[in-house]
Amino acid sequence: MTVPAGLRVLRAAPQLLVQDLGRPGWAHVGVPPSGALDPAALALANRLVGNSEAAAGLEILLGGCRLLAEQSVRVAMTGAQLPLSVNAVPKPWGTAVSVGPGQHIEVGTSATGLRSWLAVGGGLDVPRTLGSRSTDTLTGLGPPPVRAGDLLPVGTVPRRPGHGEAVPPVFPSGATRLGVRLGPRDDAFTAESIAALFAAAYAVSPRSDRVGVRLEALDGGRLLRTGAEELESEGLVTGAVQVPSGGQPLVFLADHPVTGGYPVVAVVDDADLGRCAQLRPGDRVEFVGATRG
Repeated sequence: MTVPAGLRVLRAAPQLLVQDLGRPGWAHVGVPPSGALDPAALALANRLVGNSEAAAGLEILLGGCRLLAEQSVRVAMTGAQLPLSVNAVPKPWGTAVSVGPGQHIEVGTSATGLRSWLAVGGGLDVPRTLGSRSTDTLTGLGPPPVRAGDLLPVGTVPRRPGHGEAVPPVFPSGATRLGVRLGPRDDAFTAESIAALFAAAYAVSPRSDRVGVRLEALDGGRLLRTGAEELESEGLVTGAVQVPSGGQPLVFLADHPVTGGYPVVAVVDDADLGRCAQLRPGDRVEFVGATRG
């Protein structure tokens, strides 16, 4: 009888999720795309250990987790630059690291950034749901959040060598600037509110999560609509900047609902969405690059 092997979770992070590149294409049946909040970071970690970019890995919120390797594995971590060690020996961030059976992988914490991605050679071999191994925190699809005691099975170790180069993310001392395209419902707002969207600085709310980053204007201002009429629910995309009735913008992330009844004033550029994954409560955000979408 074959004894299952993989990575045993001895201590979980505040949120530890299995994520791959998501399950796009199911919005018509109410399923969000989900997947890693910074797909490029997960894809890089997978390349470093020789995986397909789409292999499933761990998305680690804030760090502080501990894993036991029950087989030989190679791992690599990207995203927020958290300390990484194997059997208490520090290992470099952003490169492939060999771990022997019985050795412990420790992921520390950092004062900057919010999420990291840990890839394992062979990928995490949990069951697929609608073609993806991702955990969807909105609908509950996919594997449940990883807890202490869980065994994470590892797939067939790839024979190809790893490749790629990791560059530590830059966390600005001031505001994080997010490029956006105006629309599709910017005409639902006053000209003054559109100007204020790009003039104001916002703070990230503690109520933010994988569904969306909630923002609060530091000057207390609100984005006002041109009329009081309600909109019919319409489709939402990842990066949509929706403005609920309170007048404070919300940037939808990977686990967003697929429809919404509040107007979307703009959409964050794909190239900047990864920055949203690293925003901590209290961080400042500014919107830039006003063009008609």
